[in-house]
Amino acid sequence: MAEELRIHRNMTIAEALKVKPQIAGVLMGKGMHCLGCVIAQGETIEQAAEVHGLDVEELMRELNA
Repeated sequence: MAEELRIHRNMTIAEALKVKPQIAGVLMGKGMHCLGCVIAQGETIEQAAEVHGLDVEELMRELNA
């Protein structure tokens, strides 16, 4: 996969969705329902995983699959 299409843990949710809009389904399935809200503009994938009690490594694998 090209580097520019990879999601990184330090990307905000909004940045990640711009890179790969198809990850919305994965995030929603994990309970991250606020994809378009203000928090998504500043919260990183890693921070969101922590808040939602998710394993960030597993989430990153799923987002980049």
